Amino acid sequence: MNALAQGGPGPWVLFVPLVWAVVVIGVVTVARRAGWRRGRDPRLHGGGPDEHSPLALLGHRFAAGEIDEDEYWRRLTVLEEQFGRRADDPKERRR
Repeated sequence: MNALAQGGPGPWVLFVPLVWAVVVIGVVTVARRAGWRRGRDPRLHGGGPDEHSPLALLGHRFAAGEIDEDEYWRRLTVLEEQFGRRADDPKERRR
C-alpha cells in the first residue's frame, strides 16, 4: 500500500519545513543575543559610551556620591574639552 495513493501525505507534509523554520529562527535568535551584529557601529545605534570611558566613570562617581555637583560639572567640562562630544551625536541633537 502506498500512503500517497490513499489520500495524499496529509498534514504531516508541513512538519519538516516547520522544524527547519524553528531551527533557523532559533539559530538567528541565539546569534543576535550573543552579540553578533553585522555592520553595526554601537556608537551610532544607541550603544552609548564605553563603560570604562572617562565620562562614564565620572558619571558613576557622581551617582555614588563620591563627588558633589560642582566638582562633577567642572570635571565634565574639562573632559568634554579633551574628549569632546561629536557634533553628529544623536544624543546631542535632542538637547
